[in-house]
Formats: sequence, C-alpha cells, structure tokens
Amino acid sequence: MAKRAERGKAYYMISAVSQKYNIHPQTLRLYEREGLLKPSRTEGNTRLYSEEDLEQLETILTLTRDLGVNLAGVEIILNMRRKMEQMQREVNEFMDYVKRELARGIDDWEQRLSTALVKSSPTDLVRHTPNPPDAESHNSKVKSQK
Repeated sequence: MAKRAERGKAYYMISAVSQKYNIHPQTLRLYEREGLLKPSRTEGNTRLYSEEDLEQLETILTLTRDLGVNLAGVEIILNMRRKMEQMQREVNEFMDYVKRELARGIDDWEQRLSTALVKSSPTDLVRHTPNPPDAESHNSKVKSQK
C-alpha cells in the first residue's frame, strides 16, 4: 500500500534524487522493488522521496559504495537496525516505567515513615546473628574433608 505525501514536508522527485546522489533512476527503482526504499506516491503515481527516504538512501549508498555490501546484506543490516531501534525504544519505555515506580515507591515509603509509630528504616530493625558455634565447627569439618 503506497504512502501519501504529507503537507508541510519537503519531498523530492526521482530525477532530483538521482542527480543529487549521482545514481541512475533505475537503481532507485530497484531499491524500491527490493523493499529498501519506500517513497510515497502522488495521485498520478509519481515517486516522492522524503528527508527520511534520503537518509535511508545515504545509508544504502554508504553500505554499497564505501563498504562493498551487496543488496541482500543491506537488507539484513537495515532490518537489524530497525529491530535495534525498536529494542532501544522498549528499553527506554521500561526505564521510564521503573523511574516512575521508584519515585512512587519513595513517596509511599516517606508517607509510611512519617506516620509510623517507630521512625526507623527497615535495615535498623533487622538483626544480624552470627553463625552458632555448632554451624562453625560443622563448616570447618566440611572444608577439611575437601
């Protein structure tokens, strides 16, 4: 399904993109057939390349011209980039969620602490008990047997 051009954004026709990047229009059509580029279309079916399309094209050209990657490799690299970007968005959303929950937890803790009968942190209430003498002698016997 073809995208429609949005108003207010800059779009370029295939001839302008071809000249700007010194690339044959058929090569741009090939990239589109291979699914590497997805320019929008006018009602008359003319290809219109957005700034995002041009950034994608620059990546493709860098991979093919400068690094010698073939089109199958370009497709794999672009798919991996998309997946990594999606994963990064998910990690960022998760981090935002954790920050919100921590902030909420701190607020809850401060509220509970202000109304508590005993105003001390939970770590002050926990006793640290050393190992009983029988456990220490048992541990040393086990170590000596090894």
